[in-house]
Amino acid sequence: MTRNDHAHLERCVALAEEAAGRGDAPFGSVLADAEGTMLREESNREATTGDATFHPEFVLAQWAGTNLTPDVRAGATVYTSGEHCPMCSAAHAWVGLGRIVYAASSAQLASWRESWGLPVAPVRALPVTDVAPGVETVGPVAPFDERMRAIHEAGLAQSR
Repeated sequence: MTRNDHAHLERCVALAEEAAGRGDAPFGSVLADAEGTMLREESNREATTGDATFHPEFVLAQWAGTNLTPDVRAGATVYTSGEHCPMCSAAHAWVGLGRIVYAASSAQLASWRESWGLPVAPVRALPVTDVAPGVETVGPVAPFDERMRAIHEAGLAQSR
């Protein structure tokens, strides 16, 4: 993990907090080029748009596929507060993006949700590498994972 990796994960956590603050699920992502320069950022907007596919990782993959060359996409990194869901993993692989660095894993989120008595998500939590075996992943990354747990739990408490 580099200084850039930590800075981009820090921004992902802030984006997740912003999403939660407006009533969306707490997820945020940053797309950076091979040199670590941030190209675009996005946060979850499922609730505020009414579009259940408005995941930040999916939006970044769509943007990258339209706006970046294949070489730039291959050298890019997506940083995210939570490991990609299967939909986002597939989009990431189909557009040929590079590695993924995530704060908390899908398995962690599923375990937290279960411990809080929440229903199982409508899509199975799978590791990115099960959906997109050629994508390099790094995560979960401490202490960002525990920070994301606290953000998810705080959002749950506000919604009850």
